[in-house]
Amino acid sequence: MFNIREDIRAGLAKDPATLTGVELFFTSPGLHAVWGHRVAHWLWKHKRRILARMFSNWVRFVTGIEIHPGATIGRRFVIDHGMGIVIGETAVIGDDVLIYHGVTLGGKEFTRTKRHPTIGNNVMIGAESIVLGNITIGDNVRIGAGSVIVKDVEANSVVVGGNTRKL
Repeated sequence: MFNIREDIRAGLAKDPATLTGVELFFTSPGLHAVWGHRVAHWLWKHKRRILARMFSNWVRFVTGIEIHPGATIGRRFVIDHGMGIVIGETAVIGDDVLIYHGVTLGGKEFTRTKRHPTIGNNVMIGAESIVLGNITIGDNVRIGAGSVIVKDVEANSVVVGGNTRKL
């Protein structure tokens, strides 16, 4: 289901304030939210949807991070300073993604279709950023804090405040 050591290594690599794996294991709400999501997502995929939602709500209560159990999250996903994060049901997040507090991966429609963003590999999403709709954020993208993204972003780009620049 998930690799605890891989998650701890990824967290240590992306958070210079945490010095040891033991410290990260016991003190990182972002890590706990990711692990909780992996359990909830397993339940969701195995048609235990009410139980998945209940468990997900408990994880949100404990961590302040809301990840819908239907969201798909890749390997080595790191949440740093995670309070206030919301990740919607149809969001897809690639490998080696780092997000900061207050990020929303939300929908713009009220339909039962793909309505949340798809985030590529090796993406960083800065604090308080909002990524809305069924859009794609390419690989190796950096999104600056406070950005609002409602259109696709090409791979290898930097977005600040909604303005895109190629790397």
